[in-house]
Amino acid sequence: MAELLSPAGSPEAVIAAVQNGADAVYLGMGNFNARRGAKNFTEEEFEKAVRYCRIRGCKVYVTLNTLVDDRETEAAVEQARLASSLGADGLIVQDLGLVRALRAALPDMPLHASTQMSIHNLDGVKAAADMGLTRAVLARELSIEQIRFITANAPIETEVFVHGALCFCHSGQCYMSALIGRRSGNRGMCAQPCRMAYSLGGRMDDYPLSLKDNCLVEKLSELEDAGVACLKIEGRMKRPEYTAVVTGVYAKVLHDRRAPTADELRTLETAFSRDGFTQGYYNGDKKDMFGVRGEADDRESEKLFTAARKAYSEGELRRVGLHFYTLCEKGQPIRAIAFDDDGNRAVASGPIPEEARRQGLTETFIVDQMFKTGGTPYHCVENRAKVEPFLFIPTSEINDLRRRLISQISEERAKPPVRRSLSVPALPEARQHTGAPCTIFQIRKADQLTDELCELRPDYLYIPAMEFIGDFSPARKFAESGTKLVAVLPRVITDDQLPDVAAALEYLAGNGVNEALVGNLGHIALARRAGMSLRGDFGLNAFNSRTLSVLRDAGFLSATASFELRLAQIRDLRKVLDLEIITYGRLPLMVSDQCVIRHSAGRCACAAPAQMADRTGNVFHVVKDFGCRNVILNAHKLYLADRGADLEAAGVWGSRLMFTTESARECVEVAKGCLGLSDYRPNVLTRGLYYRGVD
Repeated sequence: MAELLSPAGSPEAVIAAVQNGADAVYLGMGNFNARRGAKNFTEEEFEKAVRYCRIRGCKVYVTLNTLVDDRETEAAVEQARLASSLGADGLIVQDLGLVRALRAALPDMPLHASTQMSIHNLDGVKAAADMGLTRAVLARELSIEQIRFITANAPIETEVFVHGALCFCHSGQCYMSALIGRRSGNRGMCAQPCRMAYSLGGRMDDYPLSLKDNCLVEKLSELEDAGVACLKIEGRMKRPEYTAVVTGVYAKVLHDRRAPTADELRTLETAFSRDGFTQGYYNGDKKDMFGVRGEADDRESEKLFTAARKAYSEGELRRVGLHFYTLCEKGQPIRAIAFDDDGNRAVASGPIPEEARRQGLTETFIVDQMFKTGGTPYHCVENRAKVEPFLFIPTSEINDLRRRLISQISEERAKPPVRRSLSVPALPEARQHTGAPCTIFQIRKADQLTDELCELRPDYLYIPAMEFIGDFSPARKFAESGTKLVAVLPRVITDDQLPDVAAALEYLAGNGVNEALVGNLGHIALARRAGMSLRGDFGLNAFNSRTLSVLRDAGFLSATASFELRLAQIRDLRKVLDLEIITYGRLPLMVSDQCVIRHSAGRCACAAPAQMADRTGNVFHVVKDFGCRNVILNAHKLYLADRGADLEAAGVWGSRLMFTTESARECVEVAKGCLGLSDYRPNVLTRGLYYRGVD
């Protein structure tokens, strides 16, 4: 049976989840998890929670699913060591460098690829397996057909979100909260800008980024039959009562392998919804997935939560089966054994029985006493006794025997597994690039390429792979003038889209393009199959030196530093491969399978970007991406051309100008300004996070 995994944002939520049938819970310790706003666990609370869960047969997974910098890596590893020593069953991780450090430090600890790794195809799961991960949490945007294909061919377990909030952006690829408010979703501090109101050309009363909650309670058997190992409920930021209600419904439906009742569906909606639920991604129908939460919804849920809290607070609803056997013989201390189905065993003895003055002990009496496990996490599944006649022992002694057996069994069940804890290899020595960085132009559309732009002779030109199918001529003149061409892979490529991208890469390779810019683990194999060398894009979230080492060992020629890093942090990175940064352009805030453009225009209108304004008047451009996806671009243009000394001090190899919504004429003017050939600079500009950093 698939594992039901429930959120535990607090110690009370652990009890709520376990008592309502969760097979596992996931929770956070300290600051290295994607829900730093939840009531994350202290060491004492965590130890109690793990003990509570282990006794009752529930697994505990710890979220370490944020990006960490070089100074934080050691603390994150020590936190993982602590979790392992106290009995956690696995770690959920996003950061590629932290994965490497944890694999070295805790080789026996299972590691799960967080949804923040943006795994959306089979190659992504295989890449995670090659890194030593044992489970991959798949992107929430996948359909059942895609989930089924990946799971059937995956070398490791897969996990799927079945209930709870949906991010508008692919997880791990959202930079909106960071860039507009310094609260990084990749660092566990998302301010949820997707739940805010925006104008799409009308009044400020639209919520074009707010999706309904996911609800797949009717699809659990289908997911089980597909081979999915774990079904995950979202909600560490929600109340314990929410965890109790949702877990209870899902546990009953899953364990009974049946459809939910109408009452159960109403219960889920009352607990929390945004104008109802959606199965849009799962079914492949993305048109009607938007919704918001109203104040009346919160009032309606209170009565339900009161009843749920009373139920899980007042007793043991979760029981583990025990087998008892008691032996009472003349002249020998009374002895008993208890064991569970997991191999745990307890033995206890009591006083030597006296000769009975009246009726002696009977097997039925002893069995009845041993059955009294009320108020404990146990129940009897087998209970036998062998008693010689005419013997007597006080009832209190038999009860004490039972209590000691249960106590011993609890201690055995609570013991953490024995795992190795090893040292982490030191960071590798690295070179620091000196001098001015090389010049990189990245374009979005072929019509941005002109003879005048070519005359500026960039060192590299990044061209979108899907933009030049059948007509390479706009880019050829750059190659002929000595510029190195690099094919930019789409941000998201599902398995059914791989053939189209492979065909595009084959065409580009035939025209002399032999390098690819890769922003996802699942795209590495695709580029290699096309015979292309690898360069790393920002989507890989290179935030520390160990991540750079992972990419170097994977064969990458270069990497792009996360634009959530400060320049000082970039300067201090151990640059084991060439490192570039983006120095100009509208940085991408979100990439989504939703279409804001169609939402705005009421029809497909991909030729022209849409515009979306927030309450402060900032206007965000929305452009079409491969696969009818949308990319939301920052309102202000990043500009660092006047900070050349800082770039040289940071030791970066490349400076990338990212052209998005610019016309061909604008591309030339911007490039000249950034190269010092004119006095151009944007009217409104931002330095991004290179000087401010993120929380």
